[in-house]
Amino acid sequence: MKVWIPHEAGLDLLGELPPDVTVETVEHPDRLPSPVTDVRFWVPPFLAGSDATALLHGLPDLAVVQLLSAGADAWAGRMPDGVTLCDARGVHDPSTAEWVVTAILAQLRAFPTFVRAQARGQWAYDGVAPTDELTGKRVLIVGAGSIGTAVRDRLAPFEVSFTLVARTARPEQGVHGVEELPRLLPEADVVVVLVPLTEQTRGLIDKAFLAAMPDGALLVNAARGPVAVTEALVAELGTGRISAALDVTDPEPLPADSPLWTMPNVLLTPHVAGSVRGLLPRAYRLVGDQVRRFAAGQPLINAVVDGY
Repeated sequence: MKVWIPHEAGLDLLGELPPDVTVETVEHPDRLPSPVTDVRFWVPPFLAGSDATALLHGLPDLAVVQLLSAGADAWAGRMPDGVTLCDARGVHDPSTAEWVVTAILAQLRAFPTFVRAQARGQWAYDGVAPTDELTGKRVLIVGAGSIGTAVRDRLAPFEVSFTLVARTARPEQGVHGVEELPRLLPEADVVVVLVPLTEQTRGLIDKAFLAAMPDGALLVNAARGPVAVTEALVAELGTGRISAALDVTDPEPLPADSPLWTMPNVLLTPHVAGSVRGLLPRAYRLVGDQVRRFAAGQPLINAVVDGY
């Protein structure tokens, strides 16, 4: 059988595969390395958009699509009959959790303000200090999956308190249900959003969500841009009442005329939380394991169900 992957470097990262497995590199769907017959396992490019799904119906023998992203929103519901969709759950836990911790600390300790002052050659102590701090903060993590757990573990040494929220409450684990957000948001100093993009989470961060956050709170969105209603986000942040750190926006790339670019209380990064040097080794360890499972007729892990 043939396996198609998007990175040449992945060839050396998959580990030992069965002798009847042929691995080929497909960096762009317009440049296929061989006939489409016998392609059973396809790994699309990282963060490929919905346009990449057009190739799905051109692979008659396809059985598995293995994503390199934790989010499956561009692919869920588009699989042909008989094709299993798997995401890269677990691969991005360290990098995304690092981004969240970095973003929180940068905003609370006013690093964006200091960077702007540095560019002006200005010693900004009198205008900024004392800054806020992370120690003692109440952190609400919306999305209690593997990344949410990784964020909690990395924030724990900062002496913060945690509240975790998931789609369904898990009382035995201390995890609240999403329907409790109106009660929980007013009690949070930092709100970290890590949910997958589904029809249930689209627009979750709306006017009511933002209004429920207390004065001075920090919103951190490392999920997907459409989880937030952009107009509501711009309006609330424009008041200066709360601040935000955003790795994702709607749309992406963010238009040059968006007010979010110039708001002093907003830290923006261009969807880079998972884009680190360790991505490919971690991702292709998963891909290699999945190929071996598939070839041996064993169950795959990370199968996408109900959009994630």
